[in-house]
Amino acid sequence: HWCWTGTPAVGILPKPVNVSLTSLNFSYILKWQAGPGTPPGVYYNVEYTTDRKQSWKPVPACVALRAGQTCDLTRAFKDPFDHYVARVQAFTATQRSSWTVSDSFQPLSDTVIGPPDVAVSGCGNCLILHLTLPEVLASEHLKDSHTDLIFHVRRTRDGAEVCRPYTQTVISYLQTGVEYCVTASVRPHFSKAIPSEPQCAFTSPPPRNLLYMLVVLLGAFCALAFLLVALVIYGSRLTFSVLKTRLPKSLVTATNQSDLISLSITLMIQTAYV
Repeated sequence: HWCWTGTPAVGILPKPVNVSLTSLNFSYILKWQAGPGTPPGVYYNVEYTTDRKQSWKPVPACVALRAGQTCDLTRAFKDPFDHYVARVQAFTATQRSSWTVSDSFQPLSDTVIGPPDVAVSGCGNCLILHLTLPEVLASEHLKDSHTDLIFHVRRTRDGAEVCRPYTQTVISYLQTGVEYCVTASVRPHFSKAIPSEPQCAFTSPPPRNLLYMLVVLLGAFCALAFLLVALVIYGSRLTFSVLKTRLPKSLVTATNQSDLISLSITLMIQTAYV
């Protein structure tokens, strides 16, 4: 790291601008930009304090940073319920700027919580919810702060929406055969929580089209009828062939159904006398 000796002149360098704190899942990043007219070769220091204290503390990992770098304040902001401010100063070996102070920041209310993972499956007239919370919510000082997780259940066809608390893993009393979409968000402590992407499922398998079912049944019936007719015709021909092989040649003169019946009777009589 670069360091200086002596006492640089204050207020000579342009002070940093656009100092801001951003947070995702309780990781805090301080960003800033060089002030207009800042010469090359400038470094930056970062300090922080709480609203209850007047003394500023340096951030060991954020000493002599270059323009475009950021400062991670996650370890410095230990209490999510406290209010913090940070400040940035530009300096060289002989000059330094005045400090630029950030807005007050409370981790619990100002952090952005990433979306939980949600999976949905149908169970007749209900939905079964499978939820995985962001890992940061399982930390010791936050484990009791996410009890107000809310599920937003929206019916796809008309947009009707209801809300359910996190304690319910099964959402009941829904319409069967209807698609519902579920999103989850953490409320109200985390006002900047990001809701999950909608996850959709039918409460039960969607009903088949009645006309489609009738057409299928009619086709099956026609196929069965055709098969029965084919079996009858084949059976008749087989019977006639058997009779022809057993009749005397002098009697094989039948050409219609009545002759066939007469010949069959004659054959039976002859067989009986034999």
